[in-house]
Amino acid sequence: MLMDYTYAIDLDDFVDDSTDCKTGECRVAVLPILFQISQIISESEDLPRSLAIILKVMQQRMRIGRGTVSLYDRESGKIFVHESFGGRDDQQALGASGPGRGITAKVVDSGKAIIVPELRDSPTKPNRTQLQADGSDLAVSFFCVPILRGRKVLGTISAERVYANRRLLKQDVELIATIASMIAPAVELYLLENIDKVRLENENRRLHDALKSRFKPTNIIGTSKPMQEVYDLIHKVATTKATVLILGESGVGKELVASAIHYHGATAEGPFIKFNCAALPESLGESELFGHEKGAFTGAIAQRKGRFEMADGGTIFLDEVGELSLAMQAKLLRVLQEKTFERVGGGRPVRVDVRIIAATNRNLPEMVEKGTFREDLFYRLNVFPITLPPLRDRGSDVILLVDHFIARHAAEGGREAKRVSTPALTMLMAYHWPGNVRELENVIERSVILSEDGVIHGYNLPPSLQTATETGTSFGCGLEAKLQAVEYEMIVEALKTHGGNATEAAKELGLTRRILGLRMEKYALNYKTYRKR
Repeated sequence: MLMDYTYAIDLDDFVDDSTDCKTGECRVAVLPILFQISQIISESEDLPRSLAIILKVMQQRMRIGRGTVSLYDRESGKIFVHESFGGRDDQQALGASGPGRGITAKVVDSGKAIIVPELRDSPTKPNRTQLQADGSDLAVSFFCVPILRGRKVLGTISAERVYANRRLLKQDVELIATIASMIAPAVELYLLENIDKVRLENENRRLHDALKSRFKPTNIIGTSKPMQEVYDLIHKVATTKATVLILGESGVGKELVASAIHYHGATAEGPFIKFNCAALPESLGESELFGHEKGAFTGAIAQRKGRFEMADGGTIFLDEVGELSLAMQAKLLRVLQEKTFERVGGGRPVRVDVRIIAATNRNLPEMVEKGTFREDLFYRLNVFPITLPPLRDRGSDVILLVDHFIARHAAEGGREAKRVSTPALTMLMAYHWPGNVRELENVIERSVILSEDGVIHGYNLPPSLQTATETGTSFGCGLEAKLQAVEYEMIVEALKTHGGNATEAAKELGLTRRILGLRMEKYALNYKTYRKR
């Protein structure tokens, strides 16, 4: 180990002779103790047991006056006293310190040992709360060595005592450094089990609570009557383990509803596994759902769990269930009936306890009549159906969703978009939204990127929304039409700002009252529409 002999004394000038017992302190006697410590660590890596022996050796065999084992929490940057002897109880309670304070912190920062032959000559002393009031401690020597695992500092071992022989000080530093390297694996395991594990558990709990908050029904955007009815159904079914079938057009938020049911249900603590039934061909779909045994087919080099087995104790969400082939429907029916299945290439039944939530945008009763969907499977899935309304039937929910998506994408993209102009909002409200909420989010994300003045204008929206029907104008699609669209928006914004006062609106636009009147007549605008009530 590289020693940082910080002060002006060359300890290498002394002859190494660990068998010299003229001082009455022969260090050869501690060799059996080192062997004993190594045995304990190799057998169990029990840090408390090892430290008890180490501190006893330091105190009784090495005649150390004070000894401290400190551990370092890399995540928080804190150094704390784990075990010590030779100090008053109230002083030991003050052992916790932050990086940058004292010699221990310097050792942690550098990863090198520090030796202070006499504290009286040191500009940097250990924590003053640990010194005697009469200053007698300043005559002692102090050293601190790091506990290293590779290049990672896990903590330190420090000691204080009076040395008549500087050769003995050097031997003690090397001996404690050897002990530190021996216990490093045990210290790393202890930190992992008692500090890192607790932190990870707390972080996992926080993330799980955040997921519950994110997906609870009250966080689904929308206050329209159709959505209130959906919320009521979610609250009623969430606490049960009934199979749920979510119906609705593409993009209405079926996965969001499935998440809300899971995270507020009886299986909330279990896994939430999603599977898109239309994403894989039938040959791979069976392996994905039910898993396979080693050697079941070419490329199956090991046993693999399927989605049902991964969801054991939780919920599996089968999206686009209407896309399953008849053969896969038969296999799924058995799982629904018996909660058991066999892996591909296996003969042993696997039992699972899993809640099933399915979703589709297909008309399943019509598929049953045509013979493309099994009737018995339909009834098994259709225990508790929830039909989500399309966006065009949700009225003012469009405004709430627009505000939500503007805030989200403006924050993510570092943009300044804050609101939607009145003409643009008119277009958004009038559009029929065949792609539902998913299409609306894509439109808003695009518009936020195009916006240059913090406002989303009609000309920032896709061409599919800019039609004469939605704007109340006949702008066409050329350069002149574009200029008219901008002019129309500016007039509407000015009238809205001044509450329908055409004179003030004309001043803002730099027009005469007469010219503004002609432009308003051109676009069939009436100032009374914008008067404040």
